[in-house]
Amino acid sequence: MAEEELVKLKFRLYDGSDMGPFQYLPTSNIAMLWERIVAEWPKDKKIAPKGANDIKLINTGKILENDKMVGQCRVPVGDLSKAVITMHVVAQPSVAKVKTEKEEDEVPRKNLYPCSIL
Repeated sequence: MAEEELVKLKFRLYDGSDMGPFQYLPTSNIAMLWERIVAEWPKDKKIAPKGANDIKLINTGKILENDKMVGQCRVPVGDLSKAVITMHVVAQPSVAKVKTEKEEDEVPRKNLYPCSIL
């Protein structure tokens, strides 16, 4: 049985800095990437995910779903299939819902001065 060739990935963060490159088996799923990103997130960043649900990975313009395999992210063009793949990381930490002024305005108001046209 031939040994599987590892896929090299690096992750581009919101400020342009990179994490990696890391090597994964082509059969690794995207959930494994999410967990590693959360575990190795730089401590000096203002925005930090608390869990895998706070992260979106984007590769070739598409948001990657949990069930996709790392091997499916390769570009099958010439020598690029063996190059380091850069994935963009979007971190959106979940925030407790806070009532804003706009939400307060959405409460129905009684019209104090009704207008009637006869």
